[in-house]
Amino acid sequence: MARPDGRLTHDLLPGEKGPQDACGVFGVWAPGEEVAKLTYFGLYALQHRGQESAGIATSNGEQLLVYKDMGLVSQVFDETALNALTGHIAIGHTRYSTTGASTWENAQPTLGPTAGGTIALGHNGNLTNTAELIDLVAERYGSRRRGELARGTTTDTAVVTALLAGDPDHTLEATALEVLPRLRGAFCLVFMDEHTLYAARDPHGVRPLVLGRLERGWVVASETAALDIVGASLVREVEPGELITIDADGLRSQHFAPATPTGCVFEYVYLARPDTTIAGRSVHAARVEMGRVLAREHPVEADLVIPVPESGTPAAIGYAAESGIRYAQGLTKNAYVGRTFIQPSQTLRQLGIRLKLNPLREVIRGQRLVVVDDSIVRGNTQRALVRMLREAGAAEVHVRISSPPVQWPCFYGIDFASRAELIAPGLTPEEVGRSIGADSLGYITLAGMVGATEQPASQLCAACFTGRYPIDLPPADRLGKNLLEQSELPLGAPEDGLATLLGGVGGASALDHP
Repeated sequence: MARPDGRLTHDLLPGEKGPQDACGVFGVWAPGEEVAKLTYFGLYALQHRGQESAGIATSNGEQLLVYKDMGLVSQVFDETALNALTGHIAIGHTRYSTTGASTWENAQPTLGPTAGGTIALGHNGNLTNTAELIDLVAERYGSRRRGELARGTTTDTAVVTALLAGDPDHTLEATALEVLPRLRGAFCLVFMDEHTLYAARDPHGVRPLVLGRLERGWVVASETAALDIVGASLVREVEPGELITIDADGLRSQHFAPATPTGCVFEYVYLARPDTTIAGRSVHAARVEMGRVLAREHPVEADLVIPVPESGTPAAIGYAAESGIRYAQGLTKNAYVGRTFIQPSQTLRQLGIRLKLNPLREVIRGQRLVVVDDSIVRGNTQRALVRMLREAGAAEVHVRISSPPVQWPCFYGIDFASRAELIAPGLTPEEVGRSIGADSLGYITLAGMVGATEQPASQLCAACFTGRYPIDLPPADRLGKNLLEQSELPLGAPEDGLATLLGGVGGASALDHP
């Protein structure tokens, strides 16, 4: 039986992909605790950040073990697998691919030999200087692929692992302090050897990473919601440009670069769980406030405010509260659909197969609706949604979006469509509204969205809305999701043929379309 490919196919439109984050990472140092199971539950809380593959590595002080596979956390791990992962240190990873294809070879954590043992590493984010780092690997260690790179792994994570694992004359901590300043882009790393847990965050702090305390140990995680699920108390955020080291001697902190905070504003809009806190601001509260701002900026006479579940729910609550229009559930979501690997035929698509959302006809029939969602990327999902609501009897459909028009690709860990595929570039909001069939369309303003986060605009990255990238980008031919699958790179072919070296497009073409 063929291995499932890890792709989600249960959306309103099969094959229609919304914005996806890179990954979720989790790490724990806790002697006497079942660290693999703590990591499992931590990853469960971070499942929304990546659904393609999952993995856990543990160490008992002498041996490092890793278990990973394609699929959701609950599909990859069972009691037997978790019981085999013994030790007092663990890291975990749940992946959505932004560099490297969605394959088993690219599942994380990645592994590599060090001078004193083994490194396992998980990465959330996306590096922008991967090609430069590949050159550095080749310069230091020769053109022959080593470690994970030799086994066919084609991720920027594998390149970082090769650099961290490659120095036989220094400790892993010393090597990390030399390598981390060379990385550009967005990265939250959790990594470990047989004795020590490490966590590092890029100097811009693009992606969230937090530190928590257990009664008998420490936890690091992408979001505070993962601390909550394992009973850890929030200590603080890992600071931009900080390396945290945790071992038998306790916790140490060092800065490898000055902090220049520019956190991703889209975490507040969509990516993070609503029960997460980022930079002291509740994500749920920020989304409710975005809805309030949206109601003030784009009022309309209507009978009901309905959310697109679940992403539009907090903003819809805010819109209803501010406008005085009644809030209602007009769409029901199949909570148990999980994932399916059965591809519907074209006939089934034409019949309107709806595995994810279905309208509550008795609620929306004859009503003027305000439909609140978090973003529009290509517009196909919203077009199908508007059509569905009209077929169910809605009198009017007014779409309200709690983020500005997505105009540019992200190179820091969100897999948006390329600029050519986005609906907003070149169209006014009115034209987008007509394209999706809505009676009206209103996007929140950039200032309104940023204000709802209660963060200084100078400390937020909004490049997907503005095209102003806070971290410099290399030339387009040195960017892209499939960069490491290109045969001209100075690393040679994988030794065991696990990856076919084909020229990739990915983000490399994203800036080529004005």
